[in-house]
Amino acid sequence: MSNELRSAAKEFLVRYGGDAFPNLFTSAKGTIVRDDTGREVLDFTSGQMCATIGHNHPAIVEAVNRAGTKAFHMFSGMIPEVVAELAQTLATDWMPEGLTKSLFVNTGSESNEAALRMAKMYTGGFEVLAVGGSWHGITGGASSVSLASDRKGYGVPTPGVFVIPEPNAYRPYIPGLSEEEEALACLELGLKLFDMQSTGRGAAIIVEPVISAGGVLVPPKAFYQGLRKAADERGMLLIFDEAQTAFGRIGHRTGSDFHEVVPDILTVSKTLGGGLPLAGVVTTPKIEADVYEKHYTYYTSHVSDPLLGEVGLAVLRVIAEESLIERARTMGAYLREGLLGLQQRYEAIGDVRGQGLLLGVELVEDRESRKPAHQLGALTTQKCFELGLSMNIRRRPERGSVWRIAPPLTVSHDEIDRAIAILDRALRESLDEMALTKAA
Repeated sequence: MSNELRSAAKEFLVRYGGDAFPNLFTSAKGTIVRDDTGREVLDFTSGQMCATIGHNHPAIVEAVNRAGTKAFHMFSGMIPEVVAELAQTLATDWMPEGLTKSLFVNTGSESNEAALRMAKMYTGGFEVLAVGGSWHGITGGASSVSLASDRKGYGVPTPGVFVIPEPNAYRPYIPGLSEEEEALACLELGLKLFDMQSTGRGAAIIVEPVISAGGVLVPPKAFYQGLRKAADERGMLLIFDEAQTAFGRIGHRTGSDFHEVVPDILTVSKTLGGGLPLAGVVTTPKIEADVYEKHYTYYTSHVSDPLLGEVGLAVLRVIAEESLIERARTMGAYLREGLLGLQQRYEAIGDVRGQGLLLGVELVEDRESRKPAHQLGALTTQKCFELGLSMNIRRRPERGSVWRIAPPLTVSHDEIDRAIAILDRALRESLDEMALTKAA
């Protein structure tokens, strides 16, 4: 049956990019996924960075079952009780002060579309500043402000998008400066270029608190404080895309808390749904009232679905009850320590960075030149998977060869030790294999 279904996958599924694996997969639990041969693989990407509390956590299974006794879906104008409870919980327990009005949709792309529409209606403008290396989604408006990859071949993007160079302490655009100085220089240059070209119709600045797809970059707080000031001076709204950073992943409630900057709109997705498609847009009462009076619409078939309201509440309860924010800090430090140990043994590990349990490991041919080791990255990632560890690697030529490592917040010491051992072996074997090939 497995061979038949593998053939069916090849014949009937559209290939949609990204990593692809030879086998099909049958189940997932905690930090483990299982393929159709019965082989177990450590999942150190939490699915698509979504299964923050582990795959199929009992609380999520219970929430789905509970929704099954009441309702999975309703007419979009009928607000379920559980969705009102989720909005109240976000406003009172999780969001930065002043962000109390929520809209619940399905994906990160959707949440950013809704946020950009809101900003454009509120300001009357259309120009959007984004940060290099960013990833905000695949739909029209969201893809136009996504600069990490996949921009070619899809026609004319939404107009009015401008770019601020992303701060990168390891690969600075402007060398010879401190990390903070380089970040602020990138901001100053981006703003000067924007001001030269702007028609005076600014709407929003959109940014991730950790630039994940761009190589797990954590710009200094001064950069985000500068963005806040720049938005205010230009009458634009500041949007934080917290798809990967909200609800504990980086060891804080939100990236807003971490950087000590409150945006006008905060979007959430991956880490709220726990593996199910739940996303949200959270803003201030002032902005919500203004766009409501202007007839703002974001009316979809699955806005405010009760099933996902149940799931979101379950995820937030688990994070609180199991102290997973603190766990992200302690387990993140333990994982970082293991990665730094590997860095001491392998010249090819140029940099280890990130925050909490969202870490990046940059591979280089040598530390002096910092030339990206793309071949080594691809080979080692493949060997890791063969040895039972799944990770995501960025292989864009302009952005280095960077592993993104983000296990569930429930990951154990033993699982981290196993992952480090697999990484160690895969790197050693890959380097030996490449050396033999070069010698031949």
